[in-house]
Amino acid sequence: MLYQLYETQRAMLSPFAEFASAAAKLYSHPLSPFTHLPMSQKMSAGLDLMHRLAKDYEKPEFDIRSINVDGTEVAVQELVVQTKPFCRLLRFKRYTDDSKILSQMKTQPTVLVVAPLSGHHSTLLRDTVRQLLKDHKVFITDWTDARMVSLEHGPFHLNDYVQYVQDFIRHIGAECHVISVCQPTVPVLAAISLMASRGEATPRSMTMMGGPIDARRSPTAVNNLAMNKSHSWFQNNVIYRIPSNYPGAGRAVYPGFLQHTGFVAMNPDRHLTSHYDYFLDLVRGDDDSAESHRQFYDEYNAVLDLPAEYYLDTIKTVFQEFALVNGTWKVGEEWVRPQDIRHTALLTVEGELDDISGAGQTRAAHELCSGITTEHQQHYDAKGAGHYGIFSGRRWREMVYPQVQRFIARYDSQPLNTRQTTPNSAQRRRRPSPA
Repeated sequence: MLYQLYETQRAMLSPFAEFASAAAKLYSHPLSPFTHLPMSQKMSAGLDLMHRLAKDYEKPEFDIRSINVDGTEVAVQELVVQTKPFCRLLRFKRYTDDSKILSQMKTQPTVLVVAPLSGHHSTLLRDTVRQLLKDHKVFITDWTDARMVSLEHGPFHLNDYVQYVQDFIRHIGAECHVISVCQPTVPVLAAISLMASRGEATPRSMTMMGGPIDARRSPTAVNNLAMNKSHSWFQNNVIYRIPSNYPGAGRAVYPGFLQHTGFVAMNPDRHLTSHYDYFLDLVRGDDDSAESHRQFYDEYNAVLDLPAEYYLDTIKTVFQEFALVNGTWKVGEEWVRPQDIRHTALLTVEGELDDISGAGQTRAAHELCSGITTEHQQHYDAKGAGHYGIFSGRRWREMVYPQVQRFIARYDSQPLNTRQTTPNSAQRRRRPSPA
C-alpha cells in the first residue's frame, strides 16, 4: 500500500513541480517584465528550489563523450556488450585518429567496474569511469531498476548476482582487473573465490573499495539497523509490490524511495544546508555553484528498486549471519572459499570518514584471502575521505586513483602465475572450517 501512496503523491506533485519551474523562469528570463520587479531573484530562486524538491528524478546518463589521454582528446562511445534481465554490461570504447595514442590505448589494462546494486544507479560512478578511461579499457555493470523487469523473468537472488559477475568476467576475459565499490565487494569476492575453487582462471587483480566484507568491524548506523532488526522485520516492513503502472507490476521489491529516505535521514542537516546554499547561490547569480548542486542531486535523488529476494538475502548473508567471514556461505552446491584465491592480487581501499562502511570492514578481505601471498596484497586508507570520496571527487582523483592505477599497472605488466590446479569434487563440496 505504501508504494501506491508514494505513486499517488508523485502524480499529485508533478503538475506543481512543472508550475514552479515555469514560474521560476518567469521571474528570471531576461525578456520577461517580471524579471525587473523587486525581489524577483529571490522569487525565482525559491520557485526553482520548490521545483527541484517536488520533481521526479529519472535515471541520469553517463554522458561521457570524450576523455583526455596524454594530452589528446579521445572520443568515447557507450556500448552495450551483454544484456541480462537485471543488468547490462556496458563498455566505454575509445576512438582516435592519432596512431600513437591508439597503439597506446590498445595495450592498456582492461577493467571491470562492478557498480553497487543498493538504491542508486551505476551512473553514481561516473567520475570513477571518467578517471579510469584515461589509462584503461573500461567495462561497468549497469543494474536494471526492478520495477522495469517483468515477473516473467523470475526472481533475482544474491547468488544470481554472484553468477552475473562470473559471467561478465568470463565474457571480458581473465586478463581483466575487477574493481568493486561498496556493496558488491562481498558478491565479487564470492564470485572470484568460486572461480578459483573450480580451477578457472581468475582476474589479474581485484580492488575492493568501501565494502562490508566484515560488517562486525566498526559498525555504522547502516550496519546497526541491519544487525539489530530481525529478518522477518525487514520482510514485513520494507518489502512492497510494484504498482500496475510499471512493467514489473506485482514484483516484490525494496523501493528505492525508502533507501533514499534512509540516506537523507542519516545527515538531514547537511542536506538542508546544501539546499539553502543552493537558494543563496541562485540569488547571488553564482551559476557554477548552483550547477554543481544540480548535478549532485540529479544523481543522488535518482533511485532504483531492488528485487526483494536479493535485498533480503544480502541482509541475512552479509549483515546477520556474516556468512562470508564465518565460512558458511554456500552458492548452489559450492562453498565460498576466499582462501582458494592464489593468482589474483588484492587491493583494499577505505575512507577515513566513511559513515556507511566502517574502518576495517573492507580490510578484512586480506585475512580471508590467505592464499594470496602478502607481497601481492595492499591496503590504502584515504585520509579525509568519506564514503563517496573514495570513488568520486577530488580525493578520488588525486589520492585514491593514483594508488589504484599503479596497482593495476603492476599486475597487468607482471601478472601472477595463472596456472591453477583443479580441485577434486570432494574438495569443492567440503564444508570449510570457519575463517
